[in-house]
Amino acid sequence: MSTHAVQVSNISPATTKEHLEDFFSFCGRIASIEYTESSNIATIHFEKPSAAKTALMLNGGTLDNSHLTVTSEVEHVDEKVTTHDGKYEQSDKPRAGIAAEYLARGYTLSDQILQRAIEIDRQQGISSRFLSYIQSLDAKLGARALGPEQTISGKVQETLAHATQQARAVDEQKGITKQAGDYYARALAMPLGQKVKEFYTTTSKQIYDIHEEARRIADTHKAAGVGAPTAASTGPTAPAPSSGSAGTSGAEVDTKTKDPSTVA
Repeated sequence: MSTHAVQVSNISPATTKEHLEDFFSFCGRIASIEYTESSNIATIHFEKPSAAKTALMLNGGTLDNSHLTVTSEVEHVDEKVTTHDGKYEQSDKPRAGIAAEYLARGYTLSDQILQRAIEIDRQQGISSRFLSYIQSLDAKLGARALGPEQTISGKVQETLAHATQQARAVDEQKGITKQAGDYYARALAMPLGQKVKEFYTTTSKQIYDIHEEARRIADTHKAAGVGAPTAASTGPTAPAPSSGSAGTSGAEVDTKTKDPSTVA
């Protein structure tokens, strides 16, 4: 049994095991869940310590109108990544990015939790594997659409008017958003590509930035014709959570449809 576990209490009587799996799958891959509904407590076992650390960040988060208490008997430390294989996992993402996914999904996270996510990123930095993925994606899309040594985010940064026109022309000619395999490829191809890249590659963020990214995630999925985003729909290797019960998001996004389809 994995030792990367957190204890969850103050769970609503309406919360099912599937709801817990949905909620905590945004943290990273779940190994198992021990849930005693009669006592409203659960133990979530994750495959990696970084996922457990993210779960602790959510202490005070709302699920089924109940404020969860998330604790752990041990300290969880982010694991070191020594290889860059072009892939990343949900637990590799910046905590601020994961927080934005929660808001886009319709869950309620307090400003205190969002600030907690910002502080973890500031102290721990961005996962080298995720950082490598974003930078590589930006360069590959740029080279394919604009020519050698060009990046999508760099091109659309020039001026707002030209950026919008350029991004639209590139997309129509090259079909980038249709070919993109995940949210990040689509986002980098948008006029705000540079802003999106900065959000995921720098540790200088504010609570407002997380809400803005949550809106972008929701808008991108809505434009692609899918429902509210899940952990699976914003990355190629993230777990696909079951449908759960979401609260009202501070990001004010439409979460009436909870289609777990990924963006292809």
